[in-house]
Amino acid sequence: MKLTRRNFLESSLAATVVLCAVPPAGAATGRAYNLELRPGTAQLVEDPSVLTNIWGFDGKVPGPILRARQGQPLSIAVTNRLAQPTSVHWHGLRIANAMDGVPGLTQEPIAPGEAFTYRFIPPDAGTYWYHPHQRAWEQVARGLYGALIVEEDSAPDVDHDMLVIADDWYLGDDGAIDEKSFGNLHDWSHAGRMGNILTLNGKPYEHLEVSAGDRIRLRLIGTTNARVLQLAIPDLRPWIVAHDGHPVTPYLASSDGVELSPGQRTDLIVDVRGKPGDKIPIVELSAGDKLVAGYIVIGKGAPKARRTKATPDALAANPVAKPAAVADQTVNLTMTGGAMRFLASAQFKGEQLDGRTLALDHGQAWAFNGVSGMPASPLFTARRGETINLKMRNDTLWQHNIHLHGHHFVELSRHAPGDDGARTVTTDRADAFQDTILMQSDEQSEISFVADNPGKWMIHCHMLEHQASGMATWFEVT
Repeated sequence: MKLTRRNFLESSLAATVVLCAVPPAGAATGRAYNLELRPGTAQLVEDPSVLTNIWGFDGKVPGPILRARQGQPLSIAVTNRLAQPTSVHWHGLRIANAMDGVPGLTQEPIAPGEAFTYRFIPPDAGTYWYHPHQRAWEQVARGLYGALIVEEDSAPDVDHDMLVIADDWYLGDDGAIDEKSFGNLHDWSHAGRMGNILTLNGKPYEHLEVSAGDRIRLRLIGTTNARVLQLAIPDLRPWIVAHDGHPVTPYLASSDGVELSPGQRTDLIVDVRGKPGDKIPIVELSAGDKLVAGYIVIGKGAPKARRTKATPDALAANPVAKPAAVADQTVNLTMTGGAMRFLASAQFKGEQLDGRTLALDHGQAWAFNGVSGMPASPLFTARRGETINLKMRNDTLWQHNIHLHGHHFVELSRHAPGDDGARTVTTDRADAFQDTILMQSDEQSEISFVADNPGKWMIHCHMLEHQASGMATWFEVT
């Protein structure tokens, strides 16, 4: 589904952009939060008289910004005021397994009216986010997500640290979430559930107010169910300084903008050039058009002098172990299924089933290594400290966005159909640790990581409908 404002303009509504180790109980240091998952309303369209019923952390979308200090305890007491069971996953954080928030693997779901307290120590500074891992394809689409910022000991030299959470919503002409579209097998077996309204922090046309000459840090978070966004600030040239929370050698973003697939984060540093009163557009380019999503607004006041050093300094590296040059294990992960390459058969809950039965009786359309859905046995088991190389192959006609829990990896190589061999990984990813990686149809990629976090960890496609319909597995670190 193409993002557009036209269908909403016809009903006098416009599209929106929204910018916006386990410590002991009672630990004396660190920070503590209380969160409630409950229904609420949000103005997702320009008409202030039209409010959309959403589910949100504390009834808001996005939920509260949670801030932690690197290496300091964090406690979040979560109460479920929804009619469905739920959980909270802390996307991208290398924390204790019991706190990872995956029902059936690391915890029981939080029942309606019940509570669960997550306690952990974030080892890495950077930009992360939180969302349910129970019926995520519905609960995230209803608005259940928020940002978790882990602050560095030494912050970069910027005048503002700003958050931009990008999402798409599937709304009807009345401004309500299209609930009939949930669970649609067509969407699940194709690209996933695409929205028709773009938001950046839950408000129509968010304005980021700055002064001329300011240097700002923009933390971009992609929370869409399935859409791969392309965000750009055409009038400025941002420096990319981090991917998925981890620093990279600063480099200028392409004029095509920043690719932001579901779950991915990118940190930018931007020098604001212009004069008081200027409105610098933030645009989304994935559909081929420039869809204005918001503005950087230059306020009144004398412009600041430009910094003498044009290129920002690199952020301090996080304490992530680098993989060994020679892996202890090499594991294959092949993706199959989906529309136009439907599964002939796959194993599901220990039983070999034909593709028609999988789709119509069980809602399964995809498979990892011939297995659809979460298997009883792990994809692999690693001893703590082993280097694992994961060779992934996308044998489908669709994009897939693979996310590893509890670990970060580097991409060693990638090649596409027609390549004679593996191409060199592009500069923007070559020195980056990641937790989420986008693969195109028929691409192959090899990633490497140190399995140094004990427990049972999920691997899945973060196109949430793809996860729900088969693309999920797990590994164990002993």
